[in-house]
Amino acid sequence: MTTVLLATDADWIFDEVDAALSDEDSAVYRVRRGVDVVPAVQELRPDLVILDLQIGNMGGMAACMAIRHEESSNRLPTIPVLMLLDRAADVFLAKRSDADGWLIKPIDAFRLRKAAEVLLAGYSYFEGVEDETAADGDNAVPA
Repeated sequence: MTTVLLATDADWIFDEVDAALSDEDSAVYRVRRGVDVVPAVQELRPDLVILDLQIGNMGGMAACMAIRHEESSNRLPTIPVLMLLDRAADVFLAKRSDADGWLIKPIDAFRLRKAAEVLLAGYSYFEGVEDETAADGDNAVPA
């Protein structure tokens, strides 16, 4: 079973992610605060973490950096992280936080499923940037 952890305080984002990714083989769990991400990752050991850029007072960028810190200290296994960005200008923040991929809102089920599949397969997925290493216009590149 695939476990996805979503961090967002926006109900509409949870509804979109849950509808797109939940099925008999996958489950989406939610935390509403960035400070709850690392403890939830430690407890659930998700296959994928999806972070909304804007989450209360500890946003997706800080939560992603906290995950990467815990990974580098060998307190967490390496986990793919997908960030949900508010606008294309936020790509800079996703890069700085070392996210494995990102989508620019508004999100839709097709793009979300594609990004999740790519990240779960061990690749990166970038939206809103031109990447010379991406083949045939595809945004998936080896991680």
